[in-house]
Amino acid sequence: QVQLRESGGGLVQAGGSLRLSCAASGRTFSTYIMGWFRQDPGKEREFVAAIRWSSGRTFYVDSVKGRFTISRDNAKNTVYLQMNSLKPEDTAVYYCAAGLKGPYSEYDYWGQGTQVTVPS
Repeated sequence: QVQLRESGGGLVQAGGSLRLSCAASGRTFSTYIMGWFRQDPGKEREFVAAIRWSSGRTFYVDSVKGRFTISRDNAKNTVYLQMNSLKPEDTAVYYCAAGLKGPYSEYDYWGQGTQVTVPS
């Protein structure tokens, strides 16, 4: 059974940093694309970043380019989202996802989410 377990969320002041982790288990993900999405209450879920597990090619939404970095550790089957220069508008629940298509939609598996709060 596929499991995606996020961790690393929390409360951080504007300008600070957080690193989210997504531990993946239950199958081989070498052909998958791994994504991070976020959702604030009352808003639509938004694509944030994605990485192809095999090639390492990355994708970002414009609003996080230059501030966020997605990466993966093959040995640990874990995907990371390093978030720097955080802004209040980055506040959301962040979800990890895995899929065969992507990078911006059509994911097959989702984690439970981790809260990131950046007070204004």
